[in-house]
Amino acid sequence: MIRLQRVSTVGPWIVVAARVLSVAAALLVGGAAFAVAGYDVPMLAGSVVRGSFDSLFGLEDLGLLFSPLILTGLAAAVALRIGLWNIGGEGQFYAGAIAATLTGLNLHGPTPVMLPLLALAGFAGGAAWVLVPALARAFLAIDEIITTLLLNFVAVLLVNYLCTGPLRDPAQAVTSASARIPYELPPLLDDLHWGLGGSVALVSVMAVLFARTRWGYEVRLSGANRHAARYAGIPVRRRLIQVLLLSGGLAGVAGMLEVVGTVHRLQGGISNNYGYLGIMVAVLAGGVPFAVLPAALLMAVILNAGTVLQAYGVSNYEVLALTGLVLLFTAMGERIAYYRLSRPMRA
Repeated sequence: MIRLQRVSTVGPWIVVAARVLSVAAALLVGGAAFAVAGYDVPMLAGSVVRGSFDSLFGLEDLGLLFSPLILTGLAAAVALRIGLWNIGGEGQFYAGAIAATLTGLNLHGPTPVMLPLLALAGFAGGAAWVLVPALARAFLAIDEIITTLLLNFVAVLLVNYLCTGPLRDPAQAVTSASARIPYELPPLLDDLHWGLGGSVALVSVMAVLFARTRWGYEVRLSGANRHAARYAGIPVRRRLIQVLLLSGGLAGVAGMLEVVGTVHRLQGGISNNYGYLGIMVAVLAGGVPFAVLPAALLMAVILNAGTVLQAYGVSNYEVLALTGLVLLFTAMGERIAYYRLSRPMRA
């Protein structure tokens, strides 16, 4: 009799294949649901492909979505390396945007000097926003999922308060926006800025950090088995705090790039749910830094598809449901990859 048997380990290519097939299955099921709802699925799919890849304007829009998704996905993936779920990328994104805006509006200097300073401010803002959850997790064993998630709402309210109060620019038609920051990232391609190159560079740095350094080895061991890591003399508590601060800082840099490179001012809704979508990117990537790039590109295409499909009467909620399907099928594929059909040995 044939039965399912779970194996302890699988090869990396099996995991990759499981994720690719899971995404394909989710898109097929989503397409079937769209067809049942009365949409012309081949026409919609063609419109998404043409809108994303068939013109310079589409590629620029895709790149502007790609950059922050790389960093918020990398932020969540970094936390996964030590077995933590940083659900607060949204709040840390906003905190980095706030810090970069305050720095850009109040400090003045040459652009080549100010841009690194703004990046450091964004990193510090995101790291500061996750500091309390990090300390609570390390010293009080309080679940980081709850604390980081709740701080997202605080960050959104703080941005709305600042943009309608102390930082509001009366000269703007938008009632919840700050003054324009007098510094811009250099353009890579018209509206697309060099934040994309910086994001890819940070992925490379994180990949080397986790794969080639003693610190990265200690983080990976702490994530695999914290009791064994403590027995081996690794300061697990310190590594937990460091990883969460690094994770929050990366999300904060994403907020800085959005302010300095794309929007050029702080305003409500600046995140476009990048922090939450970054969690999906990290799950698709399996916590592997380099795998964040294709996963972020997929999410950027889906997010850009929402804009393209609005012209055909497709709502954002339907696109959001499609992203949820991708996450659900990926989680299922991750589990299924560890099962094999086997025939019991005869006595």
